[in-house]
Amino acid sequence: MVNIVQSLRIAAGSIRSAKMRSILTTLGIVIGVAAVIANVSLGASFQQYFDEEIGSVGSNFIIINHMEPDLFHDNELELVENTPGIVIVSPIKQSLQKVTHLSTSRHLSVDGVSEDYETVANLKFEEGSFLSDQDKYVAVIGNDVAYKKFDRKIFTQNSIDITFRKDDGSEVTKRFKVKGILESPKTTMVQSPIAPDERIFIPISTLNEIQGEDDYGSFLAMASSMDTIQATSDDLDQKLGRHFGVPSKDMNDDDTKPYSIHNQGEILEKTDQMAGILGALLTSVALISLVVGSIGIMNIMLVTVTERTREIGILKSLGYTNLNVLVLFIGESVVLSVIGGLLGIGLGVLGAYGAQSLMALPHAFPVELIVIGFVVSVIVGLIAGVYPANKAARMNTVDALRSE
Repeated sequence: MVNIVQSLRIAAGSIRSAKMRSILTTLGIVIGVAAVIANVSLGASFQQYFDEEIGSVGSNFIIINHMEPDLFHDNELELVENTPGIVIVSPIKQSLQKVTHLSTSRHLSVDGVSEDYETVANLKFEEGSFLSDQDKYVAVIGNDVAYKKFDRKIFTQNSIDITFRKDDGSEVTKRFKVKGILESPKTTMVQSPIAPDERIFIPISTLNEIQGEDDYGSFLAMASSMDTIQATSDDLDQKLGRHFGVPSKDMNDDDTKPYSIHNQGEILEKTDQMAGILGALLTSVALISLVVGSIGIMNIMLVTVTERTREIGILKSLGYTNLNVLVLFIGESVVLSVIGGLLGIGLGVLGAYGAQSLMALPHAFPVELIVIGFVVSVIVGLIAGVYPANKAARMNTVDALRSE
């Protein structure tokens, strides 16, 4: 009985005798395995990138927005502050006002906030400092506001005029001294809902005093940790629901609430889903390449069986059993696939590294992909070689010897 090692040795010799055909045959597997490894690695990189970007956007924030006018006041601020798991809260009131510096005017977002906003929003400064609750006619401006929005750049201690439009249509202009200029946040694919680059911040007490109001537009709260942010958000939702008289049966219906709550964990979950979908799409395309490569091996093996019909007859006359012939041709298919798989692993790693570097993504490469790539190539070789090998094994010895 001929052993498996000898059959594999004969298979390897057959591959060497037709080098160009073997190279072209393995090319499909090389591309398929490389594509799978590179695309899965890219998917992991995107997910890690999104996670890092969401983490750098700010602290563990929870945003509470009003869905009805004149909804939030000091009572609601106190309720949010006293919710377990909430570390710090800043009320926010956004407005669009005419801002003038020297002879240039622009309509910009002017937001009233408290001094705690600096901590919750994780603000960084290029120069100066943030507002304090004792400040009145001072402003902190985003980097774009300081250097891009006006004809001349704005620096700390410069003054800007803000014209406020009241509900009755009247206007009042106040002069504010610039106390701080924020750093320009790095450009990312994840846009922060509290991005400060084109905004002007003033004390919320000053904004309400000028406009003759006492309400808040929203609250930006910081949870104690990402691990508890969803539980804290849910607890806050229940408290606000009871406070505003939302029926228990309607608490799961956001349309029935006069407010909305979103937290950083939800944003992270959505970006993880996006990264997962992207990774699945990339992997699907790569698997198609792998299937095409396996079909290529099967076709070549069928051609090989036809070309070597007489050889098969000689081997059977020398004592090769159907099993020996089956192992011989499956072995040849597996060897081709393994060679292609190993080359594909190397190419995939290099391709993933290059693409990650080009797109400035973190270098995420799951080590188990090497094992997966090798196993996949063996499985592809087995599957692609079964039919041609079975055809060869079933050949009648006499008929095979008569073949020319």
